[in-house]
Amino acid sequence: MSGIDFFKRLLGSQGPESTQSRHLVQAAPGMRTLVVDDSPTIRAVLGKMLGQEGYAVQKAVDGESALELAKAEQPELIFLDIVLPGINGFAVLRALRHDPLTRHIPIVMISGNQQATEQFYVQRFGADDFIRKPFGQRDVQQSIDQLVRAGRLPARAPTPAFTAATVTPYEELGSPLSGMAA
Repeated sequence: MSGIDFFKRLLGSQGPESTQSRHLVQAAPGMRTLVVDDSPTIRAVLGKMLGQEGYAVQKAVDGESALELAKAEQPELIFLDIVLPGINGFAVLRALRHDPLTRHIPIVMISGNQQATEQFYVQRFGADDFIRKPFGQRDVQQSIDQLVRAGRLPARAPTPAFTAATVTPYEELGSPLSGMAA
């Protein structure tokens, strides 16, 4: 995502191409995600949101374990809180971007801090997106949609459309009541 697109999203651009007015594209099912947050509630809620979309979720409570898991498991997407015990999210982001094993992984930073300076540094340090807490399922879906559209994540194959041709006529199935007296 370009820097301009990043800031347009943060400012809530509502133009004709806004994510509010288009169908959101999902990433491939089974996508491996890593959720890094010291709050058990955020880990549980975000993990459930991602799980409901068919993604595999791993969780880390701090920066050190996030770095270990990212290197060992190679997730396809990381949701990374900025305020963490020990190594903060900015330091984790920098470390992930400098490591050849993890530099390609899309990273979405999350924070409850309302200061615009955090958002600026997140972009400068190489994050792919930023979600402000509290967030909802739509925010998470929009972030994934943007990463898929930017080619950073593989898209989910479209499901076949439901058509009359895919339905077997009732007469061909046979009636479960056939042969029974009325």
